[in-house]
Order: sequence, then C-alpha cells, then structure tokens
Amino acid sequence: MNKLKLALLASLMAVSAIVPAAAATKLILAEAGPDRGPRAEATKWFAKEVESRTGGNVTVEVHWGGALFSANSAVSALRNGVADLGTVIGVYFPQDMLAYDMADIPIPNDDPWVGMRAVDDIMRTDPKVQENLADQNLVYVGTFTTSAVQVGCKGKTIRTLDDLKGVKVRGVGAYGKAFKDLGAVPVDMNVYEAYQGLETGLIDCTQTYPYLVKALKFNEVFDSYTELDWGQVGALGVFMNKDSFDALPEADQAAVMEAGKGMADEFGKLLMKANTESVDILKAEGKEVLKLSDADHQKLLAAGEPYIAEWVQRADAAGLDGEGMVQQYKDLIKQYRSERDEKGYPWDRK
Repeated sequence: MNKLKLALLASLMAVSAIVPAAAATKLILAEAGPDRGPRAEATKWFAKEVESRTGGNVTVEVHWGGALFSANSAVSALRNGVADLGTVIGVYFPQDMLAYDMADIPIPNDDPWVGMRAVDDIMRTDPKVQENLADQNLVYVGTFTTSAVQVGCKGKTIRTLDDLKGVKVRGVGAYGKAFKDLGAVPVDMNVYEAYQGLETGLIDCTQTYPYLVKALKFNEVFDSYTELDWGQVGALGVFMNKDSFDALPEADQAAVMEAGKGMADEFGKLLMKANTESVDILKAEGKEVLKLSDADHQKLLAAGEPYIAEWVQRADAAGLDGEGMVQQYKDLIKQYRSERDEKGYPWDRK
C-alpha cells in the first residue's frame, strides 16, 4: 500500500473515531395505570419487543400513572404529540374512538384472548377505520381488554338484578347505561378513582374486571363481588402519534406494529392468570363472591341489546359500516374460539 493510501486510511479511521454512532430513536409511551398488574407487564414486554425487533434502533420509555396526561385527555394529548405512544381507554372518547368503541358494546364473549384477537383484526384491516384514525393524526398499534365486566361493592351485595335498584354505581359506556336502566344510580368517575369513591361512600359499587382487584387493590375496599360475565370493555389499547410513526424507517414501523400485534397473546396469558389470582384473593379474605342466575344473566344480555343497535346507528352516521363491523366481530369471535378449541392458546402450543 503506497503512502497516499495509508494517509487516506489513517484519516478515515481518525474521523470514524470521533463521529458517534447514530443514536437510537427514543419513543415516549404514556400509561394512565400504575406500574403493576398484567397490563403493566404487557406494556413492558411491548417496549422490550420493539427494541429487540429493531436491533436497538428504537427504544420505548414508559411513563406510568398518568404522569404525562390523564386517561380522560389521552386522545388529544397523543394527537398533539405530548407523547409518541399512549394507552387509550376508548369509552372516554365516544366520538374520536367510535370505531374502536365497537369492542365495548355488550356482545357476549367471556374469553379475553378471543376478544382481543377479533378486535385487533378489525382495527388492522378495515380501511375506513385506518382512514378515521389517520384523520386524527393517530395510528393503532395494539389492543388490551378488561376481560369480562363484573361488579364489586362496599356495604352492598348484588345477588340479583333487583339489588341494583337505588345503588350508586360507577359504570361506563353501554354497561353504565344498562345499569341505570336496571334501576342503579349512575356516578361518573374513572376506574382509577373508584377505590377512593368506595372508601368515601361516593359510590356503593363499581363496574370492574377481575384482574383490577389485584392491580388496583380493590380487595381492600370490596365487601362483595358479583360475576356478571356480561361482555368486555375491549376498546383499550396503545395508539401512536402518526407524525412520530411516519418519521420511523419502514422496517422500524413494521417492528412496532408486529410488537403491538403480539400484545394480545402476551396480555392474554398474563390476564387470565391474574383474573384467577384476583378472585382467589377475594375468597381467601372471606369476601362474598357471587354469580347471577341464568335467568338474570339473560335479562342482563337483553338490557345491553339497545346499546348495540345504538352503536350501529352512530357508526353508520359517521360513515362506517356499523352492522357489517358488528357481524365481522361476531364472526371473528367464532373463528378464534374455534382456533382456541382446536389448538389451545398460543402460549400453550408447542
């Protein structure tokens, strides 16, 4: 090698020594819930999966407990770039999250994984849904679910639907409206305020979901817990600011979306375990755990029917195919139930 080539090589090596490697893109994810429970674990899994799938090009930093914005302001905050990603509870945004809100209407399904897979398919593949979100500067990333809607009470016990009459109940969406139709007194507060609401007597009962008993320590305030197995609040998931998403290279975009898709399996595994643990905690503490009669359960399902029809009308008015989406959701529930029955859950497959 001649002297000129040696000099050039030395110069290049010197320059490379002082120029740092390209920094990883850090995405900020805002979570309204605490850093405990299955949703927190699934969120951490998502963050690690994004970093792994991008080879470290993208990292996700999670901010817990509503530190960046409250659950009630998540959509506008994400739209405006307060965070790159965040958890959205659809019921708090009936118009903005109209398409996603389909997962909140009381269509019977007691399997969290089946429900998540059905909702995830629709949110990823329906072009009208994609367009609706893009107009809001949002991108759907992945879904959670509350699992089955139940009710927990302090100083009250719901043994039959008649016991709801005159009882102050925190309920949301179609379920809250149906509670009112059945004689309950509705109280407007979010689920993270329910512990204090029960403790201070602002509410007698709260719409809840099994895993939250442990995650939000509801066992400390519940005297009774009634399994309604009504439906699920499934409009609960991670969305991304579209500008932040579009700024990523295509390969990293794909990695974020694949990690988001995988959350349904990871969260399903964690959630079903946590559901069992939560009910076991209540029983071990001597709290009354009840189940509605079959006759009352059928009445409960009937009480939800008007709100399925109401959602269809709202969806149609917004340019969506309401009836088609509901039917697709029901068909996908059947499809994933069959897959579960034939193959088992993904985490149990060899």
